[in-house]
Amino acid sequence: MQGGRLKTWTLLFIAMSIACDTRPEESPLQRGVSRELAQERSRRISQLRYRMRLDIPEQQSQPIEGRVQARFSLSGASRPLALDFNAPAQQVLAVRAQDQPAEGVRVGEGHILLQAPSLKEGDNVIEVDFIAGDSSLNRRQDYLYTLFVPDRASTSFPLFDQPDLKARFTLELEMPASWTAVANGALEACEDLGEGRRHCRYAETQPIPSYLLAFAAGKFEVEEWHGQGRPMRFLHRESDADKVARNAQQIFELHQRALTWLEDYTDIDYPFAKFDFALIPSFQYGGMEHPGAIFYRADRLFLEESATQSQQLGRTSLIAHETAHMWFGDLVTMEWFNDVWTKEVFANFMAAKIVHPSFPQLDHDLRFLLAHYPSAYAVDRSRGANPIRQELDNLLEAGTLYGAIIYQKAPIVMKHLELLVGEDNMRRGLRRYLSDFAYGNATWPDLIAILDESSPLDLKQWSHAWVEEPGRPNVRSQLERDEQGRIASLTLQQSDPWGQGRQWTQDLNVLLAAEAGSGTDQTGASGHRLIPVRLEGSSLTIGEASGEQAAWILPNGSGIGYGYFQLDPDSLDYLLHHFPDLEAPMHRALAWMTLWEAFLHQQTEREALTETLIGAISREPVEQIVERLLSDLQTLYWRFWPASERRQLAPRLEEMLWGSMETAEDPSLKKTFFDGYSDIALTPQALQRLAKLVDEQQSPRGLTLSPADYTSLALMLAVQEAPGWRARLDQQSERLENPERRQRLEFIRPAADHDAARRRAFFESLRDAQKRRREPWVLTGLHLLHHPLRAEESQKLIRPSLEMLPEIQRTGDIFFPKRWLDAVLGGHRSTQAAETVQVFLDENPDLPPRLRGKVLQSADLLFRAAR
Repeated sequence: MQGGRLKTWTLLFIAMSIACDTRPEESPLQRGVSRELAQERSRRISQLRYRMRLDIPEQQSQPIEGRVQARFSLSGASRPLALDFNAPAQQVLAVRAQDQPAEGVRVGEGHILLQAPSLKEGDNVIEVDFIAGDSSLNRRQDYLYTLFVPDRASTSFPLFDQPDLKARFTLELEMPASWTAVANGALEACEDLGEGRRHCRYAETQPIPSYLLAFAAGKFEVEEWHGQGRPMRFLHRESDADKVARNAQQIFELHQRALTWLEDYTDIDYPFAKFDFALIPSFQYGGMEHPGAIFYRADRLFLEESATQSQQLGRTSLIAHETAHMWFGDLVTMEWFNDVWTKEVFANFMAAKIVHPSFPQLDHDLRFLLAHYPSAYAVDRSRGANPIRQELDNLLEAGTLYGAIIYQKAPIVMKHLELLVGEDNMRRGLRRYLSDFAYGNATWPDLIAILDESSPLDLKQWSHAWVEEPGRPNVRSQLERDEQGRIASLTLQQSDPWGQGRQWTQDLNVLLAAEAGSGTDQTGASGHRLIPVRLEGSSLTIGEASGEQAAWILPNGSGIGYGYFQLDPDSLDYLLHHFPDLEAPMHRALAWMTLWEAFLHQQTEREALTETLIGAISREPVEQIVERLLSDLQTLYWRFWPASERRQLAPRLEEMLWGSMETAEDPSLKKTFFDGYSDIALTPQALQRLAKLVDEQQSPRGLTLSPADYTSLALMLAVQEAPGWRARLDQQSERLENPERRQRLEFIRPAADHDAARRRAFFESLRDAQKRRREPWVLTGLHLLHHPLRAEESQKLIRPSLEMLPEIQRTGDIFFPKRWLDAVLGGHRSTQAAETVQVFLDENPDLPPRLRGKVLQSADLLFRAAR
């Protein structure tokens, strides 16, 4: 290194003292970190500290050399000890133990195995010189950033890569003098080394797990804020100064509000030394909660002038979510990744509470319903449903745990838990949980044990059904009326759709509803009655309903219940024809979601549902509901209507959506309708209208379209093969001033090309893991490649895309396998496509169960459409 660069003598040292063993039959270790290995190390290692130094060259093609020193107390020194380093063996340059060359070191299967002669009881110091692995360093032309969740830190550095060996990290970076960096620890000092290089040292962190180790370095701009006594700063690469100025203050303030709320709720001050974050172009996730260095996808925080209410709410929720992780996940970390859901459920659960003050005009119960239930149902209704808490034998497979069940179903279950134990008991329990396990690790049973002390219900049994079992209950309403049309009897029957006799205890509010349009009460409609019940067994007769008049009945009348609620025939028919007339927004949303589930379970017809939906969209005043209706309209339109009938339907839908956009007064609602119009546009008139907007860089009256909007429209028009599509893409590329946005368009555009050979070449390029590094770009390309209008041609790509799945899981980030599948299968509806998926599953019985589950989840609508 310059200022400590590794010397060439280490290569000789390697040849003399490190045995590179990659033959699994002779290695005492398996690849990855097994549960057994993790437990064995956590029993032996304590007081862990790392000091890490990296030499980052300016050229992306040059290797990053580094040195890591691990200090820890060890018991059982007579037994070997494995460091994790999932990189080629030749990237281990030297290993020292207690300041002496380590003896008998074995490198292989993703580990560096230290032998007993180099270890001692008590304090140990191990140093490794290495060449860092690039796979999780996300190196770009003039910047890089780390992303190590769940087990990727060891792809870059040697260390103990498991969540319950929390450590204090001290980081040193040597980098180009023109670069700026952010890390978990506070910057202590930077020294100019000359020759265009600088050395920066960051303070030691509080104890954190290896997956939260983070830094970003490169050509970034820095924004600073000192409001309310808490300094913050963020790094970014946005070239549009107006966009930065328009967003920066609100970004800082939203973080401050979230921090203040969490400090009050938890009664614990912000638990880390400083609060910085970085906005990174095309970041793989919406955000990642590294303490002291949160990373966000830039476009999730830098909003356009035309941002919808949903995008504004999404930004606020994302900031609240990542900030909540500072307590839930960072201060207290799960012991093993089978409980990764606990940090995510707390972050989502807290975020839902935190956003309330920022959006006082919203119905937040309605928002919770729409933000969580549809996504959770999409998984739980499929044959690939998985439990919230899953078994995990090896961290290699930890990435497959993530999905809608963790992020959407788990907050619903947490809300149920809060209702069972009471809001005050929940808060007290969480405060004790955070205090008892601060800077340490905990399990879900640890929290249940705390809450169980203040609950008359057996929470362990309740938790088993909701947390450790997959799927959802079927709840069927059985209604009988007397001669006057009053309710003679009302019974809820609970059944297990998997035929295993399982039962889920939950509290419901059964809604007995009058005819629509007859006044209002506290729920937003008159003549309505909510009857609270607890559904525990297979059947519950609701005696309080006897003698009541009701035009329709919803078992899940307040939106708390979770399951497939099958309506009685009278209620189903009534809502199918009248749900847009319901007065309370919550009732309209619940009615629609119930009708949608009925349709997917073949209880209603496509034509009738579409008619009802068209009428509802044109009249719905609540933007959150409009977005839900439009999303399901697009699914109906592309997945369940045959192509010939779809083209007959298109003019009517286009007219309705364009008219709704023009009459909407709120710019956010206008943008919502415009996006819906752009998605379903098929007629020459609609395509000409959109092409004119792009060509002349115009916006509809009352809207301001962004460069990203014009790029999306240009790509859509290319898929539609609208006249001039190629020249339009060329022109749009020239207009993009931001070089990364231009690179993105050039990467994606072959997937939209008219030439099938170019599209196939785009797909074949994705076999190279390096070409998949910018995952959001890849996913956009796949969506274009598999657009419904290209489905017949792209169907032949389904099988090879499925065959790539195990490698996608190994090399991609945690959400990528499922998003890959969604993009590949999302544009298809044919029986041939469905058969391709089923044959693949039949011919690959050894496909890992969780990957098989992801396939079944993504294919669920395809299977239903094909039927």
